[in-house]
Amino acid sequence: MNGLNKGISKAEVSVKWDPSPVGEPATDLDVVAATYLATDPHGAPDYVVHFGSRSPDGTIYLDRDSKDGKGFGWDEVMTLELTRLDKRYARVVVGVAIQQRDGRRAFGDVRNPALRIREAYTVLAEDGFAEVLGSTATTVGEFLRDDTGEWLFHSRVQGYDADPAAFALIMGSPHES
Repeated sequence: MNGLNKGISKAEVSVKWDPSPVGEPATDLDVVAATYLATDPHGAPDYVVHFGSRSPDGTIYLDRDSKDGKGFGWDEVMTLELTRLDKRYARVVVGVAIQQRDGRRAFGDVRNPALRIREAYTVLAEDGFAEVLGSTATTVGEFLRDDTGEWLFHSRVQGYDADPAAFALIMGSPHES
């Protein structure tokens, strides 16, 4: 901390949706986070965290994973312990991708999707994916380390037509305004 300004220390990214109708394939949304080095904040991610993985240093991890939206409350929950993240990282981009194993599915095909990003009890962003109904993946926000070393949050909703693997590689590229 520098002076009286406090940045974001720990954030939680949560996604929920309703299960697919009976007889239809399950809908599977995944929270994805990509870290970027200060030396190349818009280049290739240094590492990506998604279902079944966590950051090498344990600072970014999935608390909850759903393959069908049948969980109680929030179906997918990812925690980012930003103050523990090594100083060489300046940016973390967070997104949501829809698994495409049963054919193309966009956010408009998902029943009642919702997103919440918060720090403790303070909501930083909420969204229902209305801006990206035709997309199969979207960024939802980015955490940036400022010159004092504090982390700030910027909402960043940008849709992509990409499967989860391709999305993980392009989600941190410069976006159009």
